[in-house]
Amino acid sequence: MAEVSVTRIETRADTVVDEFHGVSVPDPYRWLEAGDTDEVRAWVSDQNARTRAALDAVPAREAWRDLVEDLMRRPVVQSAQVRGDRLVLLERDAGAPQARLVVRPLGDPTSDVVVLADPAADADDDAAAVDWYQASPDGELVAYGVSEGGTENSVLHVARAADGADLGEAIPNCRAASVAWDRDNGGFHYTRYPEGDEYHRTVHHHTIGADWRDDPVVWAEHPTPQTWPVVSASDDGRYLVVTATVGWSRTDVHLLDRSTGEWRTVVAGVDAMTWLDVVDGRLLGTTTLDAPRGRVIEARLDAASEWTTVLPERDVVIGQLTSLGAGRFALVASERGVDRLELWRDGSCSVVEGVELQSVVGVSADDETGVGVAVVTGFELPPTVVRFDGGAAAPLHPSTGPADRVVDLVVEYVEYPSLDGTSIGLFLVHAAGVTPSRDTPAILNGYGGFAITLSPTWSPMIAAWCSAGGLYAIAGLRGGSEHGEDWHAAGKRANKQNVFDDFAAAADFLVDSGRTARDRLAIAGGSNGGLLVGAALTQRPDLCRAAWCAVPLLDMIRFPNFLIARLWTDEYGDPDVADEFAWLWAYSPYHRVTDGATYPAVLFTTAEGDTRVDPMHARKMAAMLQARAADQDERPILLSQEGRAGHGAGKPVAKRAAEIADVLAFFSWQLRFDP
Repeated sequence: MAEVSVTRIETRADTVVDEFHGVSVPDPYRWLEAGDTDEVRAWVSDQNARTRAALDAVPAREAWRDLVEDLMRRPVVQSAQVRGDRLVLLERDAGAPQARLVVRPLGDPTSDVVVLADPAADADDDAAAVDWYQASPDGELVAYGVSEGGTENSVLHVARAADGADLGEAIPNCRAASVAWDRDNGGFHYTRYPEGDEYHRTVHHHTIGADWRDDPVVWAEHPTPQTWPVVSASDDGRYLVVTATVGWSRTDVHLLDRSTGEWRTVVAGVDAMTWLDVVDGRLLGTTTLDAPRGRVIEARLDAASEWTTVLPERDVVIGQLTSLGAGRFALVASERGVDRLELWRDGSCSVVEGVELQSVVGVSADDETGVGVAVVTGFELPPTVVRFDGGAAAPLHPSTGPADRVVDLVVEYVEYPSLDGTSIGLFLVHAAGVTPSRDTPAILNGYGGFAITLSPTWSPMIAAWCSAGGLYAIAGLRGGSEHGEDWHAAGKRANKQNVFDDFAAAADFLVDSGRTARDRLAIAGGSNGGLLVGAALTQRPDLCRAAWCAVPLLDMIRFPNFLIARLWTDEYGDPDVADEFAWLWAYSPYHRVTDGATYPAVLFTTAEGDTRVDPMHARKMAAMLQARAADQDERPILLSQEGRAGHGAGKPVAKRAAEIADVLAFFSWQLRFDP
């Protein structure tokens, strides 16, 4: 492979020191937090030019881009809702730059299509996207959110399903909104943020055609400013359920009888995740209370806090429950990160055939018809809608089904011991015909937080890397939900170091088992996974040759001061609390860079429109490593900050393909891999 040279950039370091609980905390690159100043913009421009010159000089980059773009031309369905004889889909057509919101006939999804929203068509750079949607129970109207430039700051609109007509609604500050329609479609309950406030998400009621500014507040009893309410309604519209997430291990559930205006508290102040809906005149749902892997419960509406266990805790972790009407429900169950779809009736279970080694992204059903659909995906399968109420997964749209492979991959599941002896699961993915060895270039990915399970999922990056001969490994770290809420708790707050130990042990296992070598190993992670990568490379600089650190949190002392990050203090800890500061200070990657140490080569990627994790984290960490790391001629520290993009959601195909090509080119260069 041709040699690639990288210029050096000198960055000003200031003498800035804060005191936290008697500890002096230096912050020499505080000035890089101010992303809207001319000085920081100029610095970012120089960094981007430096990174662009280096990556464009990698001979394999264009080949990677061509391969990734080819993989991304395939049609995908991101979400599906079934209403009567209609399918409401957020789908990306073959070759399209962005997803659009459409209605298709359930009986023949390939026939007539009604486009409800295609915001990218009106954006010069395709960087406008539908963030979420909710169809009315009869499927006649659809509420949806649109944002620009990856910000996810949605404006709520309403369209008519029959002809796609826009009803003239435009309600701002509806980020990731939850919507519960009135029975007559005359209005809906929904969540909205106060103007200029990242927190205090509040439930309102809106009447179609009315001024949204006059929408009454229905629920605003926030236990904390960060509390996150979602809403659902009974089929007859009489009852409203408000489920308020308080931290990442607790939900409070409240029930409103709209006929009397009476509120009942179903559960509050208890560390458990409880999700309930009104189904067939009763509350039905799931809880982790006294069941870390989850159980199914029900309760009478007049005794909402007196639960009966319908399905006790089992060895599997249970997820979404969806009513199919007539006493039946579908349940997503996960074992070691792999989903299955179960159909339950009167205590009897059948498992939907055709969903193996895959993930169930979402489930929707029509109570009146009993029709159920799911979006399923796997390492070899782009997200696809299947109908499952017949007991087997029948593909609806696109026409490919769970048995159709885009690429021919081998998927292996193994377990390895972490530092404390805990057994951790690991997916190993590679092309058929490849036998991993010490010569195999490998990428190790992980997340380990917020009870998020890393399951088999379609990824053009994984498909491209493996089809070229590489190995891709995904570790099921503590902090996720691979084994339920206990697994999550074992990797949060004071236990966060377990996650980093699990990840380092995965890298050691890959090397020690002869599946790769140190100089052929790269690590990758984004968001909380970016924190993981930052901790890994500062705690174990010897762990690998290269790292991709995407949209990361890295300054764990100042993180709550930016954007929506106070939402995460329940997961990580609050630096304003002495004991919790001690956890964060022990591993905060920005504060753990050692002068003169040899670190892996690092590519930081972030975006100016990110409204979740402030790009200042990547800027400050890049500057710190560039100032202190040794051997940067061979192991460069690169930063790319993209414009008109955010945390990842809503990014058009061209930008996603370019970013993946950059990452794979960077890894090819550093791992000496000529695909």
